[in-house]
Amino acid sequence: MVRLPGRTGTRPTRRSSGRRPRPAPGPARRARERAERRGPAPGGETGLRAASRGRSVAGQVFVLQVVILLVLVVAAVVALVLQVRRDSAQNARDRSLAAAETFANAPGVREALAAPDPTAVLQPRVEAARREAHIDFIVVMNTEGIRYTHPRPDRIGKKSVGDIGPALAGRAVVEEVDGTIGRLVQAVVPVEAPDGKVVGLVSAGITTRNAGGLADRQLPVVLGAAAVGLALATAGTALVSRRLLRQTHGLGPGEMTRMYEHHNAVLHSVREGVIIVGADGELLLANDEAHRLLGLPGDAEQRHVRDLGLDPGTTGLLASGRIATDEVHLVGDRLLAVNQRPTDLDGGPSGSVATLRDSTELRALSGRAEEAREHLGLLYDAGVGVGTTLDVTRTAEELVGVAVPRFADFAAVDLYDAVLAGEDPEPGAALQRTAFGGIREDAPLYPVGEQIRFVLSSPQAYGLRVRRPVLEPRLEAAPGWRAQDFERSVQVLEHGIHSLITVPVRVGDLVLGLVSFWRSREEEPFDAGELALAEELVARAAVSIDNARRYTREHGLVVALQRSLLPRGLPEQQALDIAYRYLPAQAGVGGDWFDVLPLSGARVALVVGDVVGHGLHAAATMGRLRTAVSNFSALDLPPEELLGLLDELVVRIDQGERADSAGVPVTGATCLYAIYDPVSRRCAVARAGHPPPAVIAPDGGVTFPDVPAGPPLGLGGLPFETAVLELAEGSRLVLYTDGLVEDRERDIDTGLEELRTALASAGESPEETCRAVLDVRQPFRPGDDIALLVARTRALGPERVAEWEVPGDPAAVGDVRAAVSRRLDRWGLQELTFTTELILSELVTNAIRYGAGPIRVRVLRDRALICEVFDSGSTSPHLRHAADTDEGGRGLFLVAQMTGRWGTRYTPTGKVIWAEQPLPLPAPDGDRAG
Repeated sequence: MVRLPGRTGTRPTRRSSGRRPRPAPGPARRARERAERRGPAPGGETGLRAASRGRSVAGQVFVLQVVILLVLVVAAVVALVLQVRRDSAQNARDRSLAAAETFANAPGVREALAAPDPTAVLQPRVEAARREAHIDFIVVMNTEGIRYTHPRPDRIGKKSVGDIGPALAGRAVVEEVDGTIGRLVQAVVPVEAPDGKVVGLVSAGITTRNAGGLADRQLPVVLGAAAVGLALATAGTALVSRRLLRQTHGLGPGEMTRMYEHHNAVLHSVREGVIIVGADGELLLANDEAHRLLGLPGDAEQRHVRDLGLDPGTTGLLASGRIATDEVHLVGDRLLAVNQRPTDLDGGPSGSVATLRDSTELRALSGRAEEAREHLGLLYDAGVGVGTTLDVTRTAEELVGVAVPRFADFAAVDLYDAVLAGEDPEPGAALQRTAFGGIREDAPLYPVGEQIRFVLSSPQAYGLRVRRPVLEPRLEAAPGWRAQDFERSVQVLEHGIHSLITVPVRVGDLVLGLVSFWRSREEEPFDAGELALAEELVARAAVSIDNARRYTREHGLVVALQRSLLPRGLPEQQALDIAYRYLPAQAGVGGDWFDVLPLSGARVALVVGDVVGHGLHAAATMGRLRTAVSNFSALDLPPEELLGLLDELVVRIDQGERADSAGVPVTGATCLYAIYDPVSRRCAVARAGHPPPAVIAPDGGVTFPDVPAGPPLGLGGLPFETAVLELAEGSRLVLYTDGLVEDRERDIDTGLEELRTALASAGESPEETCRAVLDVRQPFRPGDDIALLVARTRALGPERVAEWEVPGDPAAVGDVRAAVSRRLDRWGLQELTFTTELILSELVTNAIRYGAGPIRVRVLRDRALICEVFDSGSTSPHLRHAADTDEGGRGLFLVAQMTGRWGTRYTPTGKVIWAEQPLPLPAPDGDRAG
């Protein structure tokens, strides 16, 4: 074991417990044993006395250090005395100048100089200032140097000593002169009038005797401190020499030289690195081989191992001092096997010694393992990060994001147009660059959106034909690739791109496109192992791209189905001014729907519904319910009865779905049905589990009417209730689905308040109202569908309505015909007089004959001429074909032939038989003029 000079003390406990083999004796240990056997010096001499006589290395060091200390102390004393004297002189100059300037600028000095007796005014003040400033004199004089003040009164009135020329020029001057009180340091400063004219001078100073007194007073202290320092230094030197004597074990210079030569020869000849680290982690020794293996700087010794720039693992091992056997560490491009043991065995110095052996032959195996780990990590990240959405383009972009820059410097995904549309690919068609990414943005490759047709000789076309990946390790030597676009290929090579892998995107028998990977930064081209990795990476992404393609196709079918089931336009009617909006959900098409249905008597039905769920089934169910409501509305049923029929229909649908294990129930669907009558301006509303409507009054006030909330459709057996609202003309009725007012982040109460606020600030038209409501939700993408229907009411005024009470006498039919004829003349509808008289004659006659009183006739002029006959009977006439021999039964047949449509609706007090005639087209201007 090598013992290090100057390292003593107990090493901190850093090694594991247990017995260690006793090391073999080394040269230092044998020398120590010889010194112990020699015993003390002859004559009872102590070790310090022997050292002082210079017979050992320690003695020689002691004598040399004492001489050096003595020289240093003497030099320090001389330097300190000189420094103190210099500082004292400078201090005197500073104090003199400060005192002179302060007094020269003191208040009243200029006025005193102009007084008849300046000495009487200034002498007391000068003496007081001198004593307070602890200086020897302050003299005030005129511009000719004649003193007004002086510490010695007999000097007053005499000319001052020194050069006052600079002061008369307006500058302060500090100098050493021989004055009346001895050698002194004085400062002369001017006293200036406000206009800058020098009106007097002030001189202040200290005698050199007083200025040097500080040095004289400090000299005994300095000499005493020097003596104490010399004594302490001598004692310290003796202590160091004693410790050196103990550590060298009394070895002489010859023995020490021989030990160093042996030690140096061993360290520089061994072919293993040797490092010795102290207890505090400081590098004490590193041989040449250790410098080479670790790449240590030339000044590495005496630096902490953490400051040597080694890798964390190696640094931690060397700093810990723990026992290590053949631990492998990667240092730079070498694999080093490290062995480490403590040096404090058998009372040695605290620290550790480590040997380093180059085992770089294991690097190839380690490199392959690291490469495999990176490849697995890339494939794992691709499995997690590719296919997070069901969007083809986004999936392609995710694949590029995973591949660049970990696998390639540039990557592109080219897909057939049919794949982007969700259809099966068409071999031979052009491909579209769907995604592209790289380490730089200025690469001269095809950009995103480019339509590409690869020539047959290109590696991309070959890969599509054979459905296998293709490797082009050197693009400059690939004429087939250059044939695709010669000019662009030259730019690609100049850009530094030199290697290519192209992989078809294949799922089963379908080839959806291809993926290309380019390399530019690394000089080595792609190899066969990376080709296999690219194939695996694209194969995983291909499944996600195909899933997105299938979803795109199914989503398109669902959207097309839903759009075909929703209203494509609004029917003609004059009772309401209507606007609507529909927003599909972020997750896909849902089951929200609405409809506008014209009814008899100029009335209009509004319906809004919501089917639970999303997708094809929800869209199909929505279509079934919308069709059912349209059919039920033709029966002119009240809202509560229509919802009851719809509820029974949903129950039957659910029963059929339960019979089919793959069916999806419909229970939970909601619906709101409203009927508006422009004559009475009343709106009958019923709802089945649906949010309530909102009403905006003509003055802008927003209310949510109290409409009884019935159960959702499909529960069966529970009644529904109708609320009747009376709406002023110009009111707006707002119907919507729950996606507008509630979601996962807010409840329905909050949503209703937000809707109220949006409606209160909306414009007057239904279009403006729809826009204001949906602007509040932007840029929000709803998690559920949103259907919004806004209807502004119109009224059918009295000038367009005519009513007559009819007695139960058949003779009253003629009076009705005459009254109607007069009203039609007033409306300018003479063309309809004959048919209208015929229709009303038949309907009124049937009411008198088969119905019950009271009987009432009403004629409405809307977009059609509507004739209505009210009675309290409950029987409804039926159209039939009369035989040739029948005397009656032809009246309703004639009515059906002469009208656009006719029918019966029931009221709480009876029934109404109605018929509509289209209004005649207005005659051209020329015809009216003729």
